[in-house]
Amino acid sequence: MRHLRLIATLALAAATGTGGASASADPVWVVSQQGAELARIEAGTVAGRIPLGPAPVAAATDRAGRLYLTHPDGRAVTVVEPGQPPRRLPVPGQVFGLAASPDGAHLFVGDWSGDRVLRISAATGAVEGTAAVGHEPAHLVLDRRGRLYVADRESRQVSVIDTGTMTRVAVVPTGEAPFALALAPDEASLYVANVRSGDLTVIDTATLRARATVPAGRMPYGVAVTGDGSRILVTNQHAADVTVIDAARLEIVATVAVGPYPEGIAVVGPLAYVANWFSDDVSVIDLATWRETARIKVAEGPRTVLAPGEPAR
Repeated sequence: MRHLRLIATLALAAATGTGGASASADPVWVVSQQGAELARIEAGTVAGRIPLGPAPVAAATDRAGRLYLTHPDGRAVTVVEPGQPPRRLPVPGQVFGLAASPDGAHLFVGDWSGDRVLRISAATGAVEGTAAVGHEPAHLVLDRRGRLYVADRESRQVSVIDTGTMTRVAVVPTGEAPFALALAPDEASLYVANVRSGDLTVIDTATLRARATVPAGRMPYGVAVTGDGSRILVTNQHAADVTVIDAARLEIVATVAVGPYPEGIAVVGPLAYVANWFSDDVSVIDLATWRETARIKVAEGPRTVLAPGEPAR
């Protein structure tokens, strides 16, 4: 499963760092795949660690602060609730990407080897419905209307699912090997990072058509959007940097050096956080200066950075 690496691009409620990053009262959570650990970061340091089952990959959260993590090799989802020990939900499939309904009642999980998405009960793990998608569904994003976007990596497309009926309502062509997804704050655009073609597909969510393709860097793997929607941030694994794209002009306006093999990226307020797979740390980027201001050490193989309490997207 070393080639199955997921970026979970989620909005953070708050985050911290050193060397110029400001402190916050809310924790930041980091999921490390090889270290099988969920770390809580506060005031720029790791303030707590929760051991997980082997090789956690994707993560999501709901408004109540529950965290959900997938284990493709273990065919399971781990649920972490405030004040409770982690619990495990067996899932009939190689669960990879996931999204959670805002109320935490339902989880939507991609079956990597089964070319489908399952809706399951977050309480029991019972399968409530399935929808066919393309080959190797990777990142999943849920919008406020209940539409689920699925990056079908080996089909060069994004599948759009009506989660009420669990039917696929559209297929949108993308670049080569789409992997990570991020919605604009107004949800008018969906940004798709295409790993092998080195570009970003911009999808109009009203028409469900691709309206632009933008060069993004060397092996773009994760994508996030600033809170005002003006900038798109893309991690580039083979360049050890983040490219910054102006959302209106669709042009690269800055490049920020980070740790080796950056993967997951998330934005909160004036800061961005990047999970660096090879250096086992999280880079903190100041969005005013477009410079890395801190690195926070975490367990081996960080993949995902997120905070509890945010609505699932």
